[in-house]
Amino acid sequence: MKALLYRQFQQAPAVERVSDPDCPPDGAVIKVEATGLCRSDWHGWMGHDDCIALPHVPGHEFAGTVLEVGSSVKRFRPGIRATAPFVCGCGSCEYCRQGNQQVCPQQTQPGFTHWGSFAEFVVVHQADENLVELPEETSFLEAASLGCRFATAFRAIVDQARLQPGETIAIFGCGGVGLSAIMIARACGARVIAVDRSQPALQSARNLEAEHLIDAAVIDDVPAAIRELTHGGAHVSVDALGHSVTFRNSVASLRKRGRHLQIGLLLAEHADPRLPMGRVIADELQLFGCHGMQAHRYPAMLELVQREKIPLRSLIRQTISLSEASEALAAMSHASPVGITLIDRF
Repeated sequence: MKALLYRQFQQAPAVERVSDPDCPPDGAVIKVEATGLCRSDWHGWMGHDDCIALPHVPGHEFAGTVLEVGSSVKRFRPGIRATAPFVCGCGSCEYCRQGNQQVCPQQTQPGFTHWGSFAEFVVVHQADENLVELPEETSFLEAASLGCRFATAFRAIVDQARLQPGETIAIFGCGGVGLSAIMIARACGARVIAVDRSQPALQSARNLEAEHLIDAAVIDDVPAAIRELTHGGAHVSVDALGHSVTFRNSVASLRKRGRHLQIGLLLAEHADPRLPMGRVIADELQLFGCHGMQAHRYPAMLELVQREKIPLRSLIRQTISLSEASEALAAMSHASPVGITLIDRF
């Protein structure tokens, strides 16, 4: 198969011809029809993820057709249109039995623990536990755009923060995660404040009906501006970027008993940001880490998308070929693109 492979961290990947993957007895091989290029892939390529072994094929947001299933797989067969969460549970540990596959200690992650979807084929382990059959009305491009960004935002906002109609949510960072969060929050009936330093990103937020836009390049004290807008602070805040400044500003923007959602990865020099624990205690703030979503919650997410007519295609910034992905991955060293880039030509 053709795959985008890197042999050293931070060195340009190249499309190479490699062996087709073997199908595990409990797994499936998926013919990739579309796959997202995510900032998490960039972090992996930079060497920020210690589970990656070189040489490596990135890619963890994908949709395609089941090509082959293992001998012990019962629920799926070749020819089914499918996707999978980027965190795949083992199916047997206490967390998986509780329905919390997203924190499975034995989890596998295509594009991290093993070769991913920047290739013609990708393996999903424990297929009965982790594969999701796609409804006919959901295209491969739309399904791949759900990937880790939309799905993680859905679980964070709907399942963890339990955002309610009429509540205010402040979203820091209007890339793929942030725009996904805006769409989900609006579908939940919430009022959205979008924060970014980029005018194109803020315009995208406006197009998705964010009620207030805050340009962090112009406003010196963003939390104060949010507290003034909301008469005390947001009910929910989201750091969708993963930076010590956006993390602190997000927490500082909350009203008493507010809920902070950390979706953006805090890595390298941002891995251990300062936290105002005095205020967390006094105001009874709640802080949630957000690490993907379980396969069994996909039907609820897809139902919300269909019921509220969430325009997933508006998240898609561009589609590119596999041969263009190396340059697009490296470009994330300079800036996060607005919206989602998808690979759909192999």
